[in-house]
Amino acid sequence: MNLSTLDVVVIVVYLVGITAFGIWAGFRRHASTNQYFLANKSLGWFTVGAAVFTSNISTLHLVGLAASGAKDGMVIGNFEWMACFTLALLALVFAPFYINSGVRTLPEFMERRYCPAARTFLAFIGLIGALLIHIGISLFAAAKVFESFLGVPMITTIIVLSIFTVTYTALGGLKAVVMTESIQVCLLLGGAMLVTVLGLRALPSVGVHDLATFEAAVMPGQLHMLQPIVNAQGHLNPFSWLGVLLGYPILGVWYWCADQTHVQRVLGAKNLRAGQNGALFAGFLKISPVFLMVFPGVIGYVLWQKGAFQLQTVAGASSPDYNMMLPALINHLVPVGLKGLLAACMAAALMSCMAAALNSCATLISMDIVKRLRPEMPDERVVTVGRFTTAGIMVLAMLWSTQGDQFGTIFEAVNKIPMTFAPAVTTVFVLGVMWKRGTWQAAMTTLYAGTLIGVIYFVLDLPGVGRMFLGGRAQAGFGGLVTDPTQGLGIPFMLVGPLIAVLCVVIYVVTSQFTPAMDPQAAAKVCWEHPLAFLKGRLTGAGDPRVVTLILLTIIGALYYLLR
Repeated sequence: MNLSTLDVVVIVVYLVGITAFGIWAGFRRHASTNQYFLANKSLGWFTVGAAVFTSNISTLHLVGLAASGAKDGMVIGNFEWMACFTLALLALVFAPFYINSGVRTLPEFMERRYCPAARTFLAFIGLIGALLIHIGISLFAAAKVFESFLGVPMITTIIVLSIFTVTYTALGGLKAVVMTESIQVCLLLGGAMLVTVLGLRALPSVGVHDLATFEAAVMPGQLHMLQPIVNAQGHLNPFSWLGVLLGYPILGVWYWCADQTHVQRVLGAKNLRAGQNGALFAGFLKISPVFLMVFPGVIGYVLWQKGAFQLQTVAGASSPDYNMMLPALINHLVPVGLKGLLAACMAAALMSCMAAALNSCATLISMDIVKRLRPEMPDERVVTVGRFTTAGIMVLAMLWSTQGDQFGTIFEAVNKIPMTFAPAVTTVFVLGVMWKRGTWQAAMTTLYAGTLIGVIYFVLDLPGVGRMFLGGRAQAGFGGLVTDPTQGLGIPFMLVGPLIAVLCVVIYVVTSQFTPAMDPQAAAKVCWEHPLAFLKGRLTGAGDPRVVTLILLTIIGALYYLLR
């Protein structure tokens, strides 16, 4: 894509404008830790929801969802809609304990529920997740995209976007992050909607005038959300309904309910109702990517098959490079001037995701490490540590982002890396608030053993490791000793997670039965009386989080029925 002068001006104005706005909204010379890390607990439900949503959507999503829509179809949208269920868990099951206890980080809550060692472990996991996944991999994906269709060198993209993002994040703290995200969510959804509308309007030009013609032009099953357990080749389907049903909650609970990057926005809510409904509002927003980010990929597939534009092939192969579907669509559909807006949209996606992760890293290091080692340190010094930490984490993430091509695919990286620890973390969090009998010994045993099992799985399933075992017998496109359907066990990673989680649950329950129970009075402050206790109490109107949850899940159920 060749950008005009007007497009370049639009991008520059956006980068400078969003940075200046973030500094203006959040910078306080003598900010307290509550002001800097939790926005002084002043966030309303709209701001919380918009911030939770944009902290998740990166350039990887914009490009990757369109690519998967073209290659695999609407089924990839399950990663968006299933998030609604885990966000409902965040709102109803976890948020009451997080907010009412007044904790500033999730590891701090784990210390209250279990022990200081659990806090340290969870802080480390939070840092690793933010550094490797939320910032590093997202930055790599954006740099590859900007290089491929804007002609901007990878290192230039990494440096420029990192400088602008770290500036307003370090100076303004959480308030700057969430206020800029409230703007970026509009830009994100507006840009995605523009591509979708222009794509639909282009269909008649290639002879697609109605739904029947459109359905005939797509691949079999490309418009369906639910896929069978076994595919046409007789192998387990990577994204079958069973894999989504069992596998997504393992990743989802960690990602949405136990990861500081997303939950920190809820912790900054002005009260419990705002935090709960903010999380649920993010759930409503998560409905949109299926139609505004996945579906355009399907539209692009039809336009490409009908000859509207050409799609690059994978280097060294004859297969189409679906990762270029969104850039190709933008180049084909979007006029001069608006291309710059779409580029700014992709920059917004990356910056919001990075800013969220940077702020959570600064919070974890400042509150769970520095403040514990130096409890007498004044707030102003702690905030200063947070600001310098933000810059340091950004430098490390920039270095890591240059190694993103060590993985087979970006999608593989962002899902397999957390699968090393997500089953253990999910087990410890869910059973921790649902079962009073769970002990700190059980938590630590589960975290260590479960993570070790996850790491072993991750290493064994690396294609390079598998090729070492198979030698010259490894076929082209070999996917790993666990995942590969012909030379491996043929178990998709979406089904590996539940298997590891079952082991983690057994470890947790057995260890708890052989170790002393937590003090009942202390347990009552961090555990539900019974698993359905969060549903108790009188309804307080249409804004009651339980009512909002029912509306959200009803809509999702209806959509699943229509696109089954």
